[in-house]
Amino acid sequence: MSTSPSSLPGHPSGAVEWWRNAVIYQIYPRSFADGNGDGTGDLAGVRSRLAYLKDLGVDAVWFTPWYVSPLADGGYDVADYRAIDPAFGTIEEAEELIAEAAALGIRTIVDVVPNHVSDQHAWFQAALAAGPGSPERERFWFHPGKGEDGAQIPTHWVSSFQGSTWTRTTDADGTPGEWYLHLFTPEQPDVNWNHPDVRREHEDVLRFWFDRGVAGIRIDSAALLVKDPALPEVPADPAPGGHPFTDRDELHDVYRGWRAVADSYEDPRVLVGEIWLPDARRFADYLRPDEMHTAFNFDFMARPWDAKALRESIDTTLEAHALVGAPATWVLSNHDVTRPVTRYGREDSSFAFEAKRFDTPTDLELGTRRARAAALLTAALPGCLYLYQGDELGLPEDEDLPRDAIQDPMHFRSGGVDPGRDGCRVPLPWTADAAGAHGFSAPSDDGTTAEPWLPLPAWWGRYAVDVEEADPTSMLALYRVALAVRRAEAGLREGGFAWLDLPGLLGPGAGDVDQVLAFARGDVACLVNFGVDPAPLPPHTAVLLASGELPGGTLPTDTAVWLRTSSGT
Repeated sequence: MSTSPSSLPGHPSGAVEWWRNAVIYQIYPRSFADGNGDGTGDLAGVRSRLAYLKDLGVDAVWFTPWYVSPLADGGYDVADYRAIDPAFGTIEEAEELIAEAAALGIRTIVDVVPNHVSDQHAWFQAALAAGPGSPERERFWFHPGKGEDGAQIPTHWVSSFQGSTWTRTTDADGTPGEWYLHLFTPEQPDVNWNHPDVRREHEDVLRFWFDRGVAGIRIDSAALLVKDPALPEVPADPAPGGHPFTDRDELHDVYRGWRAVADSYEDPRVLVGEIWLPDARRFADYLRPDEMHTAFNFDFMARPWDAKALRESIDTTLEAHALVGAPATWVLSNHDVTRPVTRYGREDSSFAFEAKRFDTPTDLELGTRRARAAALLTAALPGCLYLYQGDELGLPEDEDLPRDAIQDPMHFRSGGVDPGRDGCRVPLPWTADAAGAHGFSAPSDDGTTAEPWLPLPAWWGRYAVDVEEADPTSMLALYRVALAVRRAEAGLREGGFAWLDLPGLLGPGAGDVDQVLAFARGDVACLVNFGVDPAPLPPHTAVLLASGELPGGTLPTDTAVWLRTSSGT
């Protein structure tokens, strides 16, 4: 029988659809806080910092995978969904963490990676041992190679991490065997979603975590699960639903099954999809009332710091979500993406995986100013706000990691050209004092601390939590106030959305108002100046919050402001 979270100790109660305008904080467990001094972040570290998250004002936390894993891809190669990796803690600690967070009004979302498992997963090990033609291999995509000796790969599909998507096995007698499919690294074999065991197992995994009080599931690589069993090559211009391994129509039946599991609980659980699709209509199909509740809006995050581009993304996003009655999500970065302070300081401030290179110049002062404005822009938009750990401190991307410290497979599979994603995964600095890696690591039982799994730059002490907590102008102070105002203001919680006609409001001589994004949510107006020159402020009764100074009642370049207006939308 399904357990209601309301019956679990301290589980927050409230509106069933809390996720429609929630603030959700992403925790990368290895890098948030180290509670035992071994250099790796863990659940004990998170539990010790729950008060920080409460003070920040978040409604939920999302954990990237904390399961048993060889860590070939940062935990996204899962070996056992029903056990916590010993580096992070135990299943009992996870249950305690969920309950303690709930007692503070913070829900928990965990990651599930349905496209693939670790090559150390019991299923895959059994498949290798069983050999060709076995039932065990039917749970995966084993296939003979092409050519007389089977030495040619079955397809020329390209991996999300570059390179081939096929790896050849070795048979028991030592001869080359079948090939198996992996859209990511060879250590991440894809499972076959045409097999009933695969669907049954994943639905059981959902129940396992829902029964422990988890409020939602974030679904990794959600559009990749189902493959065309004929294994055709990728067409030059695939028709909608016709790609051999992306966004296939059969996927929706999978998520209807997951939604039925989520809705079977007294307090329904939430499904959040990681869906990278250029077609807004196809994206919205995953958010129909019987499928996922929300999905990440990567289009906005990937856009450059440009008024026209971001306005277009906002319009497209809101229109697509309105079609299915789902809330939009707004996110500036995550564990895969260059941090906004660095990204917005570049000549090309957009984001694309294939564009990442070493030694790309950035202006951190400019990027910080824009990131502060972006914080207010996204927090004012209707829907759900995601915040990646460290962005509330204004951390930049660490672009000076020693080459021998990099662990991300994207770096290695690019032949060392791509710096990978470890630059946004460096542990958080908690104290200005350099001891314990700036407070990241608590002392172990013998009073020592190990070197962190990724080194922190020595100069990161300036971004430490204790430094920013003492500075009312810091990025942390801005986020804390912004989230408090967002929670307190009815317009930002529940108000409609309407673009403001600035020429009409400001009259002749207002300047280049096309470079100013301005919209109203109830009686709160948000304005962001992307232009070169300061812009006049429209009529208002109060300034609620600004990302920077407003000299002479004007809005400077790369600055955002929230205003109280006399009329609402």
